[in-house]
Amino acid sequence: MLKSSDFPGKAALRRALRSRRAAVPLAERRAAGLSLVRHALRLRLLSSKRRIGFYIPARREIDVLPLLHQAARMGVDCYLPIVPRRGQRKLWFIRLGNRPAWVLNRYGIPEYQHVTARKIRAYQLDVLFVPLLGFDEQGWRIGMGGGYYDASLASLHQRRNCRRPHLVGAAFSTQQVDRIPHDPWDIPLSGVLTELGYVGAGKTQYL
Repeated sequence: MLKSSDFPGKAALRRALRSRRAAVPLAERRAAGLSLVRHALRLRLLSSKRRIGFYIPARREIDVLPLLHQAARMGVDCYLPIVPRRGQRKLWFIRLGNRPAWVLNRYGIPEYQHVTARKIRAYQLDVLFVPLLGFDEQGWRIGMGGGYYDASLASLHQRRNCRRPHLVGAAFSTQQVDRIPHDPWDIPLSGVLTELGYVGAGKTQYL
């Protein structure tokens, strides 16, 4: 496990974590994506009565597409993020439909943008799978640095007594760090799904 104290500053930690994530062999990547489905089903994270947010994996992120496909087969309302205009940070999440309406955003990541599809904010989801570069056992994460998820989840600070989405990170186990530096305004994850199991709230559940 990486020690954050070995990397002064978030920039150095991000570089180390990118290297770790990129070093995962292709065969292990494919198997890891399928493992996420098994763990999510065991934890009952997927339900046809839920609105669940996913993401399209990029930059060698763990593959959550098998998880998305499984949810769709179960009749789940699946949502994907849309990168906002330049200068804005809050993500919209659009409901995935059957009609082809894919475009590439400015980062080269596919987005579903059908004009009649429903759009909601992050706090309106029941479960949100969150991409990340690194995480620790307490649910703190470090992202790519764009700030989109941080801005999208910031309103949860004002919704302490309201229903909040179940935030679940998705990552390779090698992305775990002993401690992620965080700020008072950061929102912790409920847990993280890896190819080995579920890490969260100080507990690790491996199969």
